[in-house]
Amino acid sequence: MSLTFVFFSLFLFCSFFFFFLSLYFMILDFSLFVEYELFSLNSSLINFSLYFDFMSLIFMSFVFFISSMVVFYSEDYMHGDLMLNRFILLVVLFVLSMMMMILSPNIISILLGWDGLGLVSYSLVIYYQNFKSFSAGMLTALSNRIGDVALLMSIAWMLNYGSWNYLFYVFFIDDNYLFIISLFIMLAAFTKSAQIPFSAWLPAAMAAPTPVSSLVHSSTLVTAGVYLMIRFSYCFCDKVLILGLLLSCLTMFMAGLGANFEFDLKKIIALSTLSQLGLMMSILFSGGEYLAFFHLLSHALFKALLFMCAGSFIHSFMNFQDIRFMGSALNFMPLTSCFFIICNFSLCGLPFLSGFYSKDLISEFYSMKFVNMFSYILFFVSTGLTVSYTVRLMYYLFFGYLNFSPLFLISEGGNFMLFGMLGLIFPVIVAGSVLSWLMFSTPYYICLPLYMKFMTLFVIFSGLLIGVEVSRFSLNYHSKSLNFMNFSWFSSLMWGLPLISSLGMSIFPLTLGRLFISSFDQGWLEHLGAQGFMMNILKLTRSLHLIFSNQLKLFLIMLIFWVSFLILF
Repeated sequence: MSLTFVFFSLFLFCSFFFFFLSLYFMILDFSLFVEYELFSLNSSLINFSLYFDFMSLIFMSFVFFISSMVVFYSEDYMHGDLMLNRFILLVVLFVLSMMMMILSPNIISILLGWDGLGLVSYSLVIYYQNFKSFSAGMLTALSNRIGDVALLMSIAWMLNYGSWNYLFYVFFIDDNYLFIISLFIMLAAFTKSAQIPFSAWLPAAMAAPTPVSSLVHSSTLVTAGVYLMIRFSYCFCDKVLILGLLLSCLTMFMAGLGANFEFDLKKIIALSTLSQLGLMMSILFSGGEYLAFFHLLSHALFKALLFMCAGSFIHSFMNFQDIRFMGSALNFMPLTSCFFIICNFSLCGLPFLSGFYSKDLISEFYSMKFVNMFSYILFFVSTGLTVSYTVRLMYYLFFGYLNFSPLFLISEGGNFMLFGMLGLIFPVIVAGSVLSWLMFSTPYYICLPLYMKFMTLFVIFSGLLIGVEVSRFSLNYHSKSLNFMNFSWFSSLMWGLPLISSLGMSIFPLTLGRLFISSFDQGWLEHLGAQGFMMNILKLTRSLHLIFSNQLKLFLIMLIFWVSFLILF
């Protein structure tokens, strides 16, 4: 029995078990807190704690379900890889780190899961060993280290309380100590969920194998920051909420705009993830943490399947990822194309797919909030841009001309890939309606004027028209978007964030590190510290070795000297 099948069966069983357990907890309105004391440090207890409630259990169920399908899909996608078992074990470690993060009400054990996600994601991003993967892995690791440091500082600051179980203190909103902790938590969540100004690593992480991208961008790494913010959603004061709302709306707008000018298939879907993360964060900072969690779950399903379909296209097009080479895929890969179209419609919020129930409710809830006009317009324009880049992507893939090599063999993927995708298509269609009944015991009351009620439909149809217009080819198969070269470069380069991130990390911290190494570690500390001590010991050893070497004359002279010394004194 292969390792793939073992973990597929285990994850699928855990998924169904935790799903039904979450229903039990939800019906009884029940939560379970388990704590085991490891040791105490003065008055501070070091505990291992787990918190089971409806939210953590259903999230674990979704993570296990998506992971099982990804592991099954990997059997075909990674076929021929000599280290397939190592790849599967890395994916399992990734899932276990996410479980540790989901179940922990303790910031120290959260840090273990958080660091585990960062470390294993680095190993998976550099899985294909080339210079591009190494650069992307380093950018990912260093960006996430900023969040790790923020968590470490919040751990140090929580020594003021005597415990690291944030559940005990999460409602003390007016406490100045908790305000500082909430700022650190927000910084950590922004680095992990790639909000501005830490957005550059998310498209760079596309250097990982596609099954990893499917797992990372749906339910594990990037959603960890959103989940942590949902848990800490009671801690934030008004100023922090306004700042977070502005940054998340800007992230949503920047990612949606950039995806309209991108030609790499995986990067378009990565920017789509970034846009949806901005949507979750913006509704979270508006006070709708349960809505953010609802969209987090429904988004995880169709985004995982979207990446799986993209992997199948890339596999069939001989590892080409440029959408300008693809076209007429509907004729050659009908089943995968149908899955891809359903996921894209769900992403756009087409009734009555899973994405519709969360996106429509979020848009109307946002219209009811008292937000300024800038954030409101930015939010709805970004929603329209989602439809725009989705229509553009489908135009290139399915309706454009096939610009691929004439010596091609484009066909559906293997059985494992197809069955892995088949397992996800049913939840993509029905999960939104099921979750909307399960999660909200009382429905949201929406009261809006007619023009605001139609605002969502208006931006969707506007985005549809813009997407079709952006997609059109001119006579020489040259995209019209490239007629505005400067604006196109600026948007596709994510407003210069990759340049700022790489230069910011290389110029300031790494240059400062090199200065410290040359001045201190290899300078005076080297001379006065361990190396200098070692050199002095070596000199003394050489002189003693000369004295005690097997030379009879020297020995007799030393003997006469010592005898004379003893006689005289």
